[in-house]
Amino acid sequence: MIYLDHNASAPLLPVARAVWLEAEDRYPGNPSSPHRLGARADTALDLARQRLAAVLGGSSHDLVFTSGATEAVTTVLHHVAGDADPAAVVWVSAIEHPAVIASGRAYFGPRVRLMPVSADGVVDLAWVSAQFAVERPALVAVMAANNETGVLQPWRALHERCAAAGVPFFCDATQWCGRLPSAGLGALDFVAGSAHKFGGPRGVGFLKCPARVTLRPLLHGGSQQAGRRAGTENVSGVLAMLAALEWCEAQLADGGLAARLIQRERFERDLLAALPAVRLTGAGQERLWNTVNVIMPELDCRQRWVVKLDKAGFAVSTGSACASGTEHPSHVLTAMGRSAAEAARALRFSGGWTTSEIEWNALLAALPRLHAELAQAAAVSGER
Repeated sequence: MIYLDHNASAPLLPVARAVWLEAEDRYPGNPSSPHRLGARADTALDLARQRLAAVLGGSSHDLVFTSGATEAVTTVLHHVAGDADPAAVVWVSAIEHPAVIASGRAYFGPRVRLMPVSADGVVDLAWVSAQFAVERPALVAVMAANNETGVLQPWRALHERCAAAGVPFFCDATQWCGRLPSAGLGALDFVAGSAHKFGGPRGVGFLKCPARVTLRPLLHGGSQQAGRRAGTENVSGVLAMLAALEWCEAQLADGGLAARLIQRERFERDLLAALPAVRLTGAGQERLWNTVNVIMPELDCRQRWVVKLDKAGFAVSTGSACASGTEHPSHVLTAMGRSAAEAARALRFSGGWTTSEIEWNALLAALPRLHAELAQAAAVSGER
């Protein structure tokens, strides 16, 4: 099976697996325990925070280790809701991950403002500037890179506007980290990340929250992590996460980004040549090098591309894994002006650093063949 669904969950990198196994043996103690094994584990966590701070920029005191991005996201909205005026609103981009939109609505209900995006899927900066003249939200939440389309968002410019207006800015960097340089994210107010998106283990992530902020914890119990997140820390998972992130950053430093962008552009060019009716989502914008989102040609809706590709040996997706199983069209694509029928034909191919050009070429060869089979099946069905 050729795995092209890294945006849902990336395979564990060998370096992360090795570090995790070593840490399981080396740090058996609870970091909160008073004995030497506990102190050793606690020291490992402190060093991990320093390493993560070095990657993101900023202070290690700002970092909280979580079970993943969903917990980090929920913690931010929980905190802001507890501190904000009861009538306060929050601005959330219309293309945010379901975890952000759902958490926003859980804590703020109808006081969530969805920020519009362009037809190419970029947050409307002009709308932001104009809206600041009308109201001051308790929080602005915009992701760094979209999980469905790969379109990059202007998070630096948004942070500047928010800082000038005195409004905290939250950036879900789940798809950015490990694929593009993370330097600069540490300057933002709140940032969420998740290890399993870039080759770390599942069940561990991080939240960047300024140490000067008295964070309202989502989880209660112990006083771990300076009282900001109760619960025994996942030492092995944290260390494996850092190993994966640092490995990815090394690929970027070694010039790996340029080669992967060329690979993606070649795949898209050849796909459009083979199937001219395919529409590339976000074609006019900067996008993640690993992500290709397309709207396939119109065929019998009873035929599902994902199932067909799965049988052919390719694991791909229709969009956000957290929204799978629903009958609703992608909220990301509809926010970009796509119809429900178009969204129903959307496919997302997402690879990683270890995805070879041979694998991309195999998909490229399979798509026209499968399209021909689907077209033939639709024609036969229409004759009956």
